[in-house]
Amino acid sequence: MSVAITDRHRTGKGCPPLFILGPCVIESRELVRRVADTLATLAQRLKLQIVFKASFDKANRTSGKSFRGPGLENGLRILEEVRRETGMPILTDVHETAQCGPVGEICDILQIPAFLARQTDLIFAAARTGKTINVKKGQFMAPWDMKNVVAKMRESGNERLLLTERGSTFGYNTLVTDMRSIPWMQEFGFPVIFDATHSVQMPGGAGDKSGGDRRMVPYLARAAVAAGCDGVFMETHPEPDQALSDGPNMVALSDLPALLEMLLRIREAIGLPND
Repeated sequence: MSVAITDRHRTGKGCPPLFILGPCVIESRELVRRVADTLATLAQRLKLQIVFKASFDKANRTSGKSFRGPGLENGLRILEEVRRETGMPILTDVHETAQCGPVGEICDILQIPAFLARQTDLIFAAARTGKTINVKKGQFMAPWDMKNVVAKMRESGNERLLLTERGSTFGYNTLVTDMRSIPWMQEFGFPVIFDATHSVQMPGGAGDKSGGDRRMVPYLARAAVAAGCDGVFMETHPEPDQALSDGPNMVALSDLPALLEMLLRIREAIGLPND
């Protein structure tokens, strides 16, 4: 099935690919607008469906001293400005049930982080907004375990659901991606997104923060598109090595156009629509 994000954006079977792109966290209004304006231009040039993503709070940081973001009120104000000025749909994370209402008033997609994929009350609260919900498969979950997320969403009466693959725990501080999870989760009847940047993360691998290897992002993204995913999630930053969160995983903003064009060519080669 396909899922409507907005009146102009739809993802799933028979639809163009959905690209969820943006910085890990709202570091500043200036950074967000710089990235958003670049992505809006790219969406127009390549005729892409781009959803802008950024977190107002990174609640799942390795260290309590790590930068978390501007918080709910200030973060939503910045995201609302991006939506109004660029026309791109907006995605952000929710970590607590109380955040769902305010976020649902501004954003088009509410995202349930992988660590919280089994939090029933959070899924129900997000679903009640009526907005599209993107649930990331927990690193500790098998693809078929996501049937329970599907059941909770259906119980809530909201079937505007996206499922995201973002790798599975493999030993200590390492993730591995099983591309079979894409068709397996698609069998539930909902679009499946591949998170190419968090899949190269090394959780806690840098001691007081997570490490990663952004060199592997193109390889995994290309494999996921070839496996038939409905969309790709990638975090991007003008200077990833200076980013305040998840820098080792993020794609440099200047490298993004060539990678997106490659993914479109792969979709065309396997007979999936790009427009």
